[in-house]
Amino acid sequence: MSDRTASVHESHRPTQASSTTRPVAVVDVGSSSIRMAIAEISGDGSVRPLETLTRDVDLGRDTFTRGRIRRATTEGCVEVLRSYRQLLTEYGITRPDQVRVVATSAVREATNRLSFLDRVFVATGLEIEAIDEAEVNRVTYLGVQPLIEHEESLSAAQSIVTEVGGGSTEILLVHQGNVIYSQTYKLGSQRLRESLQAFQAPQGSVPELMRSQVRRTMDLVRRNVPWETPIEVVALGGDIRFAASQLVPDWTPDKLACLDVEQLAAFSDSILERSIDDLVGEYHISYPDAGTLGPALLSYVELARTFDRDRLFVCSVNLRDGLLMEMAASDTWNEDFARQVTRSALDLGRRYQFDEPHAVHVADLARRLFEQLTDEHQLEPRHGMLLHASALLHEIGAIVSASNLHKHSMYLIRSSDLFGLTRDDMLLVALVARYHRGASPKPTHRGYVQLDREQRIAVAKLAGLLRVATALDESRSQRVTDFTCHKAEGKLVISVPGVEDLSLEQLALNRNGLLFEQIFGTPVLLRQANPPEPVR
Repeated sequence: MSDRTASVHESHRPTQASSTTRPVAVVDVGSSSIRMAIAEISGDGSVRPLETLTRDVDLGRDTFTRGRIRRATTEGCVEVLRSYRQLLTEYGITRPDQVRVVATSAVREATNRLSFLDRVFVATGLEIEAIDEAEVNRVTYLGVQPLIEHEESLSAAQSIVTEVGGGSTEILLVHQGNVIYSQTYKLGSQRLRESLQAFQAPQGSVPELMRSQVRRTMDLVRRNVPWETPIEVVALGGDIRFAASQLVPDWTPDKLACLDVEQLAAFSDSILERSIDDLVGEYHISYPDAGTLGPALLSYVELARTFDRDRLFVCSVNLRDGLLMEMAASDTWNEDFARQVTRSALDLGRRYQFDEPHAVHVADLARRLFEQLTDEHQLEPRHGMLLHASALLHEIGAIVSASNLHKHSMYLIRSSDLFGLTRDDMLLVALVARYHRGASPKPTHRGYVQLDREQRIAVAKLAGLLRVATALDESRSQRVTDFTCHKAEGKLVISVPGVEDLSLEQLALNRNGLLFEQIFGTPVLLRQANPPEPVR
C-alpha cells in the first residue's frame, strides 16, 4: 500500500546543511508507484525522516503484459521524477552522492529498459539503477535486521522475512543474525492480477485461480527453504501494513504488529470478493493499490500456512528505509555483510563437496595478502570481499572434473547465488576463481569479454593475489599460517616464519605466479623469516 504524502511545514526543511548533518533522498521506481523518501543523516549515522511522497505509475502493467514500457508510461514517469527533482532542490539535495534512485522488476524485466533509463536521465539528470534481486534482498536485510534482533520471540527462532511486491516475492531465512537462505520468486501481486486479466479469466473464478498459482509457488518455497521449527514469519510491504492498520487499530509502525493468520485470511477473502471500485470507495486508496491488495494478502496468508504458522509479524520497514540506512553507513560492505557473504559461500562450497580446510585457509591467506598489499593493488574494500569469496570457491569445479576444474568452478559460480552479491559481483567472483590457475585472462575468454577496463584490471589483480595464496598452501597442510610482505631488489619478498623448507611453495609460485608478475610488475620470492634470537 502506498505511503501517503507527508505534510511538512516549511520550517522543517533545512535551509542550510550543518557541518554534522546532510540531507539525502532515495527514490524507489516500483511496479505501481514511484516513491521518494527524504531524510537527514546526522554525524553519528542516525537517520531522521523529513518527507515521503508517492505517485502512481503503470510500469508493472506495461512490463507484465506487454514486456516493454509504453512511451506514455515513460513520459508519465519523467513528469513524476521532474517534480521530485524540484523538491530535492528545495531541500538542497543537488549532488549525485545525496540521492539514490533504484528500480526493481518492472523496469529490470522490460525489453526497452535501456531506452527508458536513458530517457529519464536526459529529462531529469537522475540516474536510475535497475537493481537485481540480490541487491534488493541485501538492502531489505539491512533494514529489517535491527528489528528482528530486538524482538525476543524472533531472536531465538528462524525467521522467514518476506515481501510480496508488484512483480516478485522476496524470501529471506534469517537465524541469529545470519542469512541462511535468500531467493526471489516471480510471484508478484500486480504480475499475478495482470496475467489473469491477460488470459481473460472469468471474474468469478479469479480468486480461486490466484490461490492455485500462489499455492504452487509456496509449495516450491517450502521445498527450497532449509527451515526448522520453531519458525516465524515477518511480512514487509505496503499491502500487509494496510491490513495491520485495519486489523490492529492501536498498532504503531515503529513496532512489530502480530496478526492472526485466520483473521488475516478472512480479511483477504473479503478483499478478493469485492471490486476495485468498491475498495477505492471504502478505504480511500488509489486504484493501483486496490488492484494489488487482494493478491498480496492472499500470498502472505498462503506463505504462513505453508510453514504451519497461525500468526505472522508485520514490519513497517521498506526498501527505502534500507537504502537510507546504507547511505548513512560509512562502509556499506561492512563486517556483518562480509560475514553473510562468507557464510553463503561456505554453504555453496559444501554443496559441491569442496576441500573445506584448504579453501578456508587459502581464503584467509588471500585476505592477508589483500590487506598487506593495499598500496600495490589500490582496490576498494569490497574487492577484498570478492577475493575472499573467490578463494573459498576456487576449486568447487572439482566435483565435475579435476581436469579444467578452474573453468568448471567459473561455470558453477556463475550459475549460483551468494547472498547480497549482484550478478556483476558474481561474474567477478567467478572469473577470479577461473584464473586461479591456467592461462592468464584474454579478451576472447567468455565472461571476461563483458568487462570494462576497470573490472578487467580488478580481476587480474585479484586473480594474481589468489594464485599466490594457493601456492602458499600447495602442500594442503595449512602449514603457512603467517607471513609479512616487503619489496626488496625488485621483488615482492614474502617472509614466512616457522617453516624450514619452502621449496614446494616456491615451485608452485614459479609455475603459477606469472599473472602476479605481469599485473604488478614484480616476481614473488618466498623466504624463511629469521627465527627470534634465543633469550639468554
